[in-house]
Amino acid sequence: MGLFLKENEIAQGMEIAGGNWQGRARQIDRWAKALDALLAVFDGTVAVQLPDGSSGVFGRGAHTVAEPAFTLCVRNAAAVRTLLLGKDPLRFAEAYFRGDMDVDGDLFAALSLKDYLHTLQLPLGRRLALLLRLLATQAMPQSPPSGVIPAPTHASEVKHHTREENREAISFHYDLSNDFYRLWLGESMVYSCAYFEAVDNTLEQAQFAKLDHICRKLRLASGEMFLDVGCGWGALVMHAAQRYGVQAHGITLSERQFDLARGRIQAAGLSERVTVELRDYRDMAGDARFDKIASVGMFEHVGLKNLPVYFDTVQRLLKPHGLFLNHGITHEDEGWGETISSRFINRYVFPDGELDTVSNIQRVMEHAKFEIVDVEGLRPHYARTLRHWVQRLEQQHTQALEYVNEATFRVWRLYMAACAMEFETGELGVYQILATRRGGRNGSMPLTRRYMYP
Repeated sequence: MGLFLKENEIAQGMEIAGGNWQGRARQIDRWAKALDALLAVFDGTVAVQLPDGSSGVFGRGAHTVAEPAFTLCVRNAAAVRTLLLGKDPLRFAEAYFRGDMDVDGDLFAALSLKDYLHTLQLPLGRRLALLLRLLATQAMPQSPPSGVIPAPTHASEVKHHTREENREAISFHYDLSNDFYRLWLGESMVYSCAYFEAVDNTLEQAQFAKLDHICRKLRLASGEMFLDVGCGWGALVMHAAQRYGVQAHGITLSERQFDLARGRIQAAGLSERVTVELRDYRDMAGDARFDKIASVGMFEHVGLKNLPVYFDTVQRLLKPHGLFLNHGITHEDEGWGETISSRFINRYVFPDGELDTVSNIQRVMEHAKFEIVDVEGLRPHYARTLRHWVQRLEQQHTQALEYVNEATFRVWRLYMAACAMEFETGELGVYQILATRRGGRNGSMPLTRRYMYP
């Protein structure tokens, strides 16, 4: 049994129960036995605090670990009873968003429960016993509410990745609040993974290095025409113009990104060399307009069935001897199936997000008559970037609530922490794929990769 009550907690429980300490003890015992049945084989240690203040430690390390890395603070016994009786880890997330449950301590350690609960198989007899114990906890008092937490906003379902659906999905994600993003991205407002040339690099150093790494890979040169598909808040087009002398153009579907990018470009005195516009990539006119094209963290929004259209459009816009760099997230499994992760992502974060394996992405590029020149995996870099973002977000909790509500803050904290762990385990990957139009002369390409590094 993993529940250990302190004397003051017993006294507090008696006081709350109006002196009915025997009844309160029975309730606590039922919870203890239920949690012990659920978590006995968890390969870790879980501290649990119940709504009445009693607490306990569970898991295989319950009797050996001095202090667990995290505590699950149960605020609503009825809601958590429903959570524990199911196997859907998404219920865990929703309980956290609503404030029915809090995590005190290391959120990354707490997320190790996700896979455990999903794969847990209890014999029928133990499940029935667990059900009876939890159903008998009706009288457990609730913690005093610290404030009403509204449910997080659910995104509209994206079915066909039409222009209107993609525009709404981009607005759902990126038009949240520029000030909110700045809290954890920093003043450069560089999204997607950074590039850590050394383990002790700051996030700012690593994001600068990412921008420069892209520009060097593309061999940007003064006077060239450069397109950034999904330009975000303008960091890459500004960097390319300032340091490599190109004429840069960026497109986005986010109105808030567009407004801020245009303001930053004007403030930097780059209006004659850098332009941005609100435009869907499918509506870009012309042929062979750009010497170099980049797309960073954008093709994940395209939709798998639209990838041929996406790469055909880039092929059309690229000059015959130009270079195209596609930087994007991939998944270990083929296609975008119905999973806990995909449901979470599409419901709360990226309504139009769809991922595939890197080999499938390259296959579509080759069908679009691209020749793959170079492929670089940056998975460890994204894991490190996300841990930086989570740390900054947690440190800025109070200020973040000036721009978003508590539920939205919790969505982002949980989302980025979970993604960091999936990059660390290899479930997610991120690749920079450098390509040129097939049939062009590649004689101008260096024979080695040394040119990519300073």
